[in-house]
Amino acid sequence: MSFFVKVKQYPKIGLVILSFIAFVALGMPDGLLGVAWPSIRNGFSIPLDALGMFLTALVIGYMTSSFFSGPIVTRFGVGKVLAISCTLTGIALFCYTFVPAWWMMVLLGVVAGFGAGAIDAGLNTYVAAHFSEGLMQWLHASWGVGITLGPIIMTLGLSNTDSWHTGYRIVGGFQLFLAACFLLTLPMWSENDKPAAHDEPMKLTDYKTSMGETMRELRVWMSALLFFLYVGAEGALGTWIYTLLTESRGIDPIVAGFWAGSYWATFTVGRIIAGLFAKRAGVNLLVTGGLVGAFFGSVLLVLESI
Repeated sequence: MSFFVKVKQYPKIGLVILSFIAFVALGMPDGLLGVAWPSIRNGFSIPLDALGMFLTALVIGYMTSSFFSGPIVTRFGVGKVLAISCTLTGIALFCYTFVPAWWMMVLLGVVAGFGAGAIDAGLNTYVAAHFSEGLMQWLHASWGVGITLGPIIMTLGLSNTDSWHTGYRIVGGFQLFLAACFLLTLPMWSENDKPAAHDEPMKLTDYKTSMGETMRELRVWMSALLFFLYVGAEGALGTWIYTLLTESRGIDPIVAGFWAGSYWATFTVGRIIAGLFAKRAGVNLLVTGGLVGAFFGSVLLVLESI
């Protein structure tokens, strides 16, 4: 009880810490999939490329909740949305490990994607409205911590229990724990959702730009295209790197699992460094430098396979 009293006395600090933890949890399921996939496909007796069906389901759920996150958060408040979204994600992760057919897991992917999209969009908007660019970088670094832990959790689960179920159940339990945390801190989120006075910083619900007006902005479309290309490349490599190392290059599964985690670890380090220098370097330099680094890293990976 004393913990929640202290957090209530410093609501912004408490909400920042909880937001960081939420992004750690958001990244964990993404890190699990790449290492778990060979075992999942063997368990369901499906081809290697069936992963595309599952990823499509995740994207459908993710994009649906992200697209409608603005009106949903404005109506219900960010705290309630995050609590419900974490609950949906946790339940979906648990159910992965019990369904008897592949198509059932694909349908659950829509639910998991829906929960993840709402968490991602809701917290990104909240932090952008209330805090600095540097803190936003640290928020995404927290996602990097989560997706780095994902392959490690799954690798340890596979090596100790010989089952991919263990990793998903651990992370699913963490999601449900986080949902309870959001539920207990609802009053603090609601207080920070209130419209700001004239001399106060912008609040989440101060955004009144219509969807039509937003979609007429060229920079909105350019930003969406940039994210489409970059996140596609980032996610594809992170998802397939374990399969590439184990099935194509003959790396020991445990070693490959930790190398898959190291891929996301470098992402985290980059986010932390960007958080330290975001205000000094500027957004344009950070984006350009990141794209150049990603391009040269991809070239090195291709050259290694020649």
